[in-house]
Amino acid sequence: MKSKKTAFTIKPFKNRNGTISYRVAGWLLGERIRKNFKTREAAILERGTLQLKQAQADSDLRVTSTFLTEPQLREAEAAFLKLKDRPRALTFYLDVGLETHREPKSDHLLADAIVAYLAERTKEVTRKAICQRQLNAIRIELTLFKEYFPDRSVGELTTEELLKYLRRDGAAAKTQNNRRATLSTFFKYALAQGWLLENPAKAIVRQRTGHNRGSAPALNAAQAAQLMAHVETVHGGALVPYFALCLFAGIRPEGEITKLPAADVRLENNAITIEPDVSKVNMRRLVTIQPNLAAWLQAYPLDQYPIIPSKDKMKNVAGKITHIRRQFKLGHDVLRHTFISMHVGKFRSMGDAALQAGNSEKIIRRHYLNVTTPQEADAFFKIMPSCRERHRAKKAPEANTAEANTTPGVTIAAAEPNEPGRLAA
Repeated sequence: MKSKKTAFTIKPFKNRNGTISYRVAGWLLGERIRKNFKTREAAILERGTLQLKQAQADSDLRVTSTFLTEPQLREAEAAFLKLKDRPRALTFYLDVGLETHREPKSDHLLADAIVAYLAERTKEVTRKAICQRQLNAIRIELTLFKEYFPDRSVGELTTEELLKYLRRDGAAAKTQNNRRATLSTFFKYALAQGWLLENPAKAIVRQRTGHNRGSAPALNAAQAAQLMAHVETVHGGALVPYFALCLFAGIRPEGEITKLPAADVRLENNAITIEPDVSKVNMRRLVTIQPNLAAWLQAYPLDQYPIIPSKDKMKNVAGKITHIRRQFKLGHDVLRHTFISMHVGKFRSMGDAALQAGNSEKIIRRHYLNVTTPQEADAFFKIMPSCRERHRAKKAPEANTAEANTTPGVTIAAAEPNEPGRLAA
């Protein structure tokens, strides 16, 4: 029931002149209301108005005149609701927003944004934060992206359009994920430059992909022997340290091998130190120099045969390495895959292989366990240099014979690159 101070009544009474009036009486916001009306209808209307005002007061609603439109009023109400538990007034937060917020330059052309982004990534190659191969892959993907959306601005692109781009040509899940990673990083850069209000690739979910155990491609011992025999016979053996370190120590090609200082390859300690600034995963690790790798590095010492030959001694080093890779159909990481598979096969320790390769045991188990046999792995780690050993034998036949009789393992007979290498006891 309503209390006496909230109910409004209508009562007729007789005036002194004999006419009948209708009085509306009650309380509104602590104030007593008494109003007289000539007709009962007018009194009823007034009572309705007073009741509405009372309801508004009870629900914190107000009747007021304003220049705001209906949508603006709703937005203002929403803003106050958000600030209900905040310690400061709406105007304070409004001033902060006006001072710090910058509207995105949504008309910035995609082509111009890509040029600026690639310039930044090129600087990262100079700082050795990423390798040239990564930059090339990014440039190829963004060139295709620009051609797919010609004459578009960065701010125009939607999540739906990006999904169509990622799925074009029936791309596999892994390909879609690679494209997504490149675009997401690009849009983060655009966001930081103020060209976007939000990253349109953020809402795209990464595709789940299946992994098969032992799926990493690797060479067998005969193929590895054939490769190293060929490397010895071309360019005066200048590329032997590069291929030997990648193949027999699992150093990541281009990324780690290009940053590895010769001083960190310590034959006296039988260890290679991969410092965080060299490592792909920014973690220090030690790689044990196996006896056959030690023999290669002794035959081709790094003070005479740098890991990456200088430009004044060899022009277009990258091109020559690529030529050998193509000649032997070597995938980008196949040398490293071979080392890890052979290491697990010979030493039967996923933990040690993970430590030396800079991977997790989960990755080792998934991709490298039981890829090769212990016999194959044993033959792999007995691949020895041949050309320089024969050269030394001509100079000191007796010493060389004595060394051959005391050094366990195998040597490689010189082989043409298109014929299988020969493992000799």
